[in-house]
Amino acid sequence: MTAAVDFVLPAGLEASEPPERRGLARDEVRLLVASAQDSAHARFRDLPDHLRPGDLVVVNTSATLPAALPGDRAGLGPVTVHVATALDDGTWVVELRPPVNARGPVRDARGGQVVRLPAGVTLRLLAPYSPHLWRARPELEGTLPDYLGRYGHPVTYGYVPGRHPLSDYQTVFASEPGSAEMASAGRPFTHELVTRLVVRGVAVAPVTLHTGLSSAQDGEPPPPERFAVPAPTAALVNATRSAGGRVVAVGTTVTRALESAAGPDRVVRAAQGWTGLALGPDRPARIVDGLVTGWHAPGASHLLLLQAVAGPALVARAYDEALAHGYLWHEFGDSALLLP
Repeated sequence: MTAAVDFVLPAGLEASEPPERRGLARDEVRLLVASAQDSAHARFRDLPDHLRPGDLVVVNTSATLPAALPGDRAGLGPVTVHVATALDDGTWVVELRPPVNARGPVRDARGGQVVRLPAGVTLRLLAPYSPHLWRARPELEGTLPDYLGRYGHPVTYGYVPGRHPLSDYQTVFASEPGSAEMASAGRPFTHELVTRLVVRGVAVAPVTLHTGLSSAQDGEPPPPERFAVPAPTAALVNATRSAGGRVVAVGTTVTRALESAAGPDRVVRAAQGWTGLALGPDRPARIVDGLVTGWHAPGASHLLLLQAVAGPALVARAYDEALAHGYLWHEFGDSALLLP
């Protein structure tokens, strides 16, 4: 699986800290509005001006866990453990990274290795889960969220050199802890902006998808993630489409959840569980008509999902414009509204 958008991201376009540290409010990040007809450059707080009464904006209520833990492998030294998710059998899906300035996973992880974690907890690697993730069994009393809340910190990558509080990694919609990384497309929203959407006649509805880790290798499909589409949201989606409104997903997470609940008849039904859906040329979007999104790294599988909603030509044009105009990438960067 490879993404058709091919580009080189200059280091200077990687957002290295939250916009608030750059003197901006959350909703003051830049917004590129790209449609089949034209493009416009705006601020995120202008989002309501680019939607129509009768549209539906669907958001993700997942809250971010402090999913990074300090660890030590006996005889091999310290590591950082990123916890992607807990599986139904009590095992964890994890990634092991060097403790400082990591740009990729450790290369010498092997099944049977034991990682010592805070408070005497041990973690035994069992078997590879993907090319960069491991399934591992913890010796832990209590729940994963409680343990991470005591000893973890937010997952960060090399382009964010500092450490920021967990509140910087939460959206205004966050109410159900479970994501290893922030559902970052929703970060620029504020309560005031949501109110302006509703006043304009744009409805807002929730789904939940707990995100894993975004550090997959180029072309690697997204791993299964836990999701829920409640019955009232499914009904709103169907009613919006029947009335001629647009369903605008806030992020790839919302898109994946909605499309996982959509049948071949293009009807959304309440659903929950695990989804391994990978949108792309073989499975275009059935339900989502528009997308609020951040800017994704070269080679990311998210680019195929964008193309499944907006089409390859529109996505390529949007990325060309973002690069030309110095938009900022990643979770603390700028945004796009794609309206095919």
